[in-house]
Amino acid sequence: MEQERKHWIDNLRWVTVLLVLFYHVIYFYNNKGVFGGVGGFGEGPQYQDVVMYILYPWFMPLLFLLAGVSAKYSLERHSGKEWFKSRTRKLLVPATIGLFVFQWMTGYFNTLVARQTVLASMKQPALYFLWVVSGTGPLWFIQDLWLFSLILLLIRKVEKKIENRKKKNDAPSSKQFSILNSPFSIVWIVLLGIFFWLGEQTLIMHPRPESADGLYNLYKPFFYFIPFLMGYFVFSRDAVQETVRRFWIPLAVCAVLSGIVLIAVTWGQNNTTPEYLGSPLNCLYGWLMCLAMMGWFHARFDRTNAFAGYMTRSSFGIYIVHYLIIASLGSMMFFYTQLPPVAMYIILTIAVFTLSPLFFEVLRRIPFVRWCVLGCTSSLSSPEGTRRAKR
Repeated sequence: MEQERKHWIDNLRWVTVLLVLFYHVIYFYNNKGVFGGVGGFGEGPQYQDVVMYILYPWFMPLLFLLAGVSAKYSLERHSGKEWFKSRTRKLLVPATIGLFVFQWMTGYFNTLVARQTVLASMKQPALYFLWVVSGTGPLWFIQDLWLFSLILLLIRKVEKKIENRKKKNDAPSSKQFSILNSPFSIVWIVLLGIFFWLGEQTLIMHPRPESADGLYNLYKPFFYFIPFLMGYFVFSRDAVQETVRRFWIPLAVCAVLSGIVLIAVTWGQNNTTPEYLGSPLNCLYGWLMCLAMMGWFHARFDRTNAFAGYMTRSSFGIYIVHYLIIASLGSMMFFYTQLPPVAMYIILTIAVFTLSPLFFEVLRRIPFVRWCVLGCTSSLSSPEGTRRAKR
């Protein structure tokens, strides 16, 4: 049985991670009312905030979708027990133990403003535990992903029972009759965006202050579980990937047009509110961008080189450590310097793209720390499974 690696999935994943890094630079200084960061540079329009409108509707759903595809491929080659043990080490350990070892420093800077006011009287060790919790930051992504991996194992048990029953009854394979393999499959693939919209409707539309509603809307477990499952059940199929690849240009055109309309009619709004995210236009744009990016990378970037190989192995670790740089340097420049805004953006962008890999390279060489922070047992990190069994 031969195995082939789908380099376009690897490349799309690490490129999306780099877009997350750049998004966080812009997000950190936004003045649109988006939770987090330190605020903007006045009440007037900040045109650089358009980056948030462009990226936020689709880049995290896309990462969950790719994670679902990778989960399917990994489970074709490993037992469920082996796979989940690896998922726990790589996802749950950094998102729990790693908070106490490394991410508390991010929490220190996240609470910088509050410590000068409402938290001024708080003493250690209570303040340290507050930093630990506040240091979760972008790690909500891997916490969600670990939970989805656990649920997927339960789903696979049901899936195997159904498959065994079909074999006993000598039922024809569902692949033969799948509408996703029909000549009009691109229509059905686009219509899957309805589930994208339904997922956004699970958000709490009017979150209550001083409650966990805002935290739920950050994690969005029901919404993100949908692209994860679609990746596992639908987009792991070669026929579906090929269809998206063939139609990537019209998909990209439609995505760009819908994005332009979305930004034009919603500019100035907080683009992370439940009402905004649940709007049909936002969901249409987000889903089309997911499809267009997959099709584009499948068509043009299904290859690798030394740099792409390094990023494939390292992007997860870079994601883990990057927000400390943004929170620390971004806060220090904002509160303690008189630098013009453009200088802060440039400095922070250069810093996060250079220091994040450096932090990762240092941490992965420290035995116990790399297990706690990066979830790896050796200095060589292994990428998620995008190698599909080819029979």
